Amino acid sequence: MSVPVAAVRAAFGVSRSRGTNVLSSTSSWSVHLPGRSPPGMATMASRCVTLDDINPNVKIMEYAVRGPLVIRAGEIEKELAKGVSKPFNEVIKANIGDCHAMGQVPITFIRQVLALVAYPPLLDDPRFPEDVKQKARDILEGCRGSSVGSYTDSPGIEVIRKHVAEYIERRDGGIPADWQNVILSAGASDGIKSVLKLLICDVGGKKPGVLIPIPQYPLYSATLAEFNMEQVGYYLDESKNWGLDVSELQRSLDEARKTCNPRALVIINPGNPTGQVLSRKNIEEIVKFAHKEKLFIFADEVYQDNVYAEGSKFFSFKKVLMEMGSPYSDMELASFMSCSKGYMGECGLRGGYVEIVNLCPQVKAMLLKSISAMLCPTVLGQTVMDCVANPPKKGEPSYELYAKEKAEVLESLRVRATMVADAFNSFEGFSCNPVQGAMYAFPQVKVPSKAIEAAKKAGQAADTFYAFQLLEKTGICIVPGTGFGQRKDTYHFRTTILPQPEKLKEMLQKFGDFHKEFVKEYK
Repeated sequence: MSVPVAAVRAAFGVSRSRGTNVLSSTSSWSVHLPGRSPPGMATMASRCVTLDDINPNVKIMEYAVRGPLVIRAGEIEKELAKGVSKPFNEVIKANIGDCHAMGQVPITFIRQVLALVAYPPLLDDPRFPEDVKQKARDILEGCRGSSVGSYTDSPGIEVIRKHVAEYIERRDGGIPADWQNVILSAGASDGIKSVLKLLICDVGGKKPGVLIPIPQYPLYSATLAEFNMEQVGYYLDESKNWGLDVSELQRSLDEARKTCNPRALVIINPGNPTGQVLSRKNIEEIVKFAHKEKLFIFADEVYQDNVYAEGSKFFSFKKVLMEMGSPYSDMELASFMSCSKGYMGECGLRGGYVEIVNLCPQVKAMLLKSISAMLCPTVLGQTVMDCVANPPKKGEPSYELYAKEKAEVLESLRVRATMVADAFNSFEGFSCNPVQGAMYAFPQVKVPSKAIEAAKKAGQAADTFYAFQLLEKTGICIVPGTGFGQRKDTYHFRTTILPQPEKLKEMLQKFGDFHKEFVKEYK
């Protein structure tokens, strides 16, 4: 029995033999479980679950940022550890926004609070500032048994939800936020999936559809596939710094309505993978469009702290639609935030929130019922979210160090954003828009025709072929644009700006050298 390589490698961690010939995701592999003979008819007949009878939606879903390239990168790391000779001595994983894995130092205040809530005897330790101790006490008081090892209410600890609501009010210039509309989640991803799940309903014999930007963050395409919902892509305009044109939204919506029932519009601002920051005027246009077409707005705003370009500013969708007044201020909206990004970078602790705005009370009750089946988000993740929402205030013992560390992280990211865009624009055949915000660049590369032919022979898209060659020859792991979506006959890739400055400089030098050789080989 043959199955796609991506599915096998993701499910079983199957390794291929060493060498430089890289199999594509369209190749076929046979599954041979360790210690067993190859599965024959009798063996397969005795299995309760096979690839033929599992959920078909799971088989078709893909998640590019952890796909075959990343699996191969992991194999290479193991080969290096065993002493296998390579033209490099480490793998640089520029494929995913994992800040701490790329050398970012944790914020002291956050880690001190985590230490105290995880081990309360440290509350008596004089080395910890009093404001850290007070925050830990407040969180522990909200925990059953005064322990972060206990379950919390499904939407999260009440005091943290209240702090998040206060944070939203400050961010939006005093526009009220009801803490009972704040639901804490295990990262923004869980919150997004929880709200999307509400829309899984065929109406008039048509599947529900969701408008998502192209290029998009693969969480959306993967989740829509998993939920058997229709992906309705609308193209961002690369020639206008990945701008969002409402006429393109209209084109996409009109086309989709022939086959599905579009119910929601996803906006990622600042953009992932494209790094653009929407202007207030553009947001107003989008709000008017969503109101006219009766679309639920999903505002993915996890990078709201990450704005670097001069003249760029983050405006939340909630702030804009509320200030636009009725009827726009009555629209349904879900806004998502995470502590994995920003200046915090606490990806592994899985903290986030969703604020639901103007949701029907009966629907809200169903949402709360749905998330209760997951019991509660991780309490340490909730703790980090509280540190973000209610950080040290001026005059408190931790404030000076906290403010200094936050500013240094964001300033370093600003410098690296410019460094990455400038470097790619200096390479032959590359073009890269300014990285206005978020943590990624999404440059376009002109792939030589001979390389496109070589990619076809290997059964790969040209950008995937390029990315595999880059990985095998330099150890740099990126994600091809194919995984995010792109216009036909264009080739892109996403790279993070997260390697620390010296490591990033080294990475970009290696990248440039590789590209010169690649062009020379396939010219």
